[in-house]
Amino acid sequence: MIVKNNSDFLFGFQSILSNPNGDPDQENKPRMDYETSTILVSDGRRKRDIRDFLKNKGYQIFVDTLSDQKVPMDKMFEYIRDNWLNDEERMNSLFEDNPKLKEQWKDVFREEKDFLKTYLDKKDKLKKNKDFVRFNNIFLTEIIKRSLIDIRLFGSAMAVEGVSRTYTGPVQMSWGYSLHPVELVKSSTITSIMNDDNSTFGKKYKLYYALVAHYGTINKYNAQRTGMTEEDRELFRKSLVQSIMANQTDSKQGQEPLFYLEILYKEDFDGYLGDLRRFIDIRYGENIRSIEDLTVDFSRLNTALDEMKKKGYIDKVIGWEHPFAGKEQLINMPQYEEVDLWAPIIKVEG
Repeated sequence: MIVKNNSDFLFGFQSILSNPNGDPDQENKPRMDYETSTILVSDGRRKRDIRDFLKNKGYQIFVDTLSDQKVPMDKMFEYIRDNWLNDEERMNSLFEDNPKLKEQWKDVFREEKDFLKTYLDKKDKLKKNKDFVRFNNIFLTEIIKRSLIDIRLFGSAMAVEGVSRTYTGPVQMSWGYSLHPVELVKSSTITSIMNDDNSTFGKKYKLYYALVAHYGTINKYNAQRTGMTEEDRELFRKSLVQSIMANQTDSKQGQEPLFYLEILYKEDFDGYLGDLRRFIDIRYGENIRSIEDLTVDFSRLNTALDEMKKKGYIDKVIGWEHPFAGKEQLINMPQYEEVDLWAPIIKVEG
């Protein structure tokens, strides 16, 4: 089922003696707002973790590499196209969902079997045929969306022979920032960076502790354009939480997801509550070294949600909290329908 209602979400994670998002222009130091001493984490960092995690789980992704080289867009398209055309069952299923596409296939190719051979034999001769161009554009766009999870979630600009489309992703995430000032570890470790036949020396920068929060939205209209389903939404939630634990490099070890909240609105409501971080109050002392040195109060978010519920805008609130970290420091959390975002992701073939 395609996503039919808007939602916005809040994701919080902690970073202990790690570097959540290095800045290549600053010797890979953690990205910082130096005026407020807060840490910054780009949305691209989160999406990269999610893509890598989903690839490891067996999902095809659009922004991909092969043998450490970025896959050319046209080669990715050809690979997906030929896989579909070589699978009669999938093609018939596609045509059942898109009767007009089936009619266009008949008009262009006449044949209803041996899809791959028929297509490859005729595609070069039909390059300038308007009916073929129209079919090819719709066909390739449809199978790309169905095949690539990151297109359905995050959108993309696609521009190769036969396809020219730009899709805004239903899932949009803001840059994350720490809810309190942070402190870099005072002594930077000197590390040896190995190259082909030599090594150079560099520095490793880490911070003592940060509680970082991202805000994001899921848009029902963009979901209709990319084909994002409710199953995809559940997959996104799980991969957001689990990918941060899967990325255990030297600079990222020490990161843990702490909480996830999502407000699902009624189908006829087109708005959002807005950046949920502005409703959070946080108290802390000096020398913040762990979650125990903070208190995160969601009281004002509760008040805002109550007002939205009274107006009939909210369908439900769902949430997840780390079962063994920080629950006592997260106070007055909104009541939510619990979802298990630690449950393993099992890829369904097809």
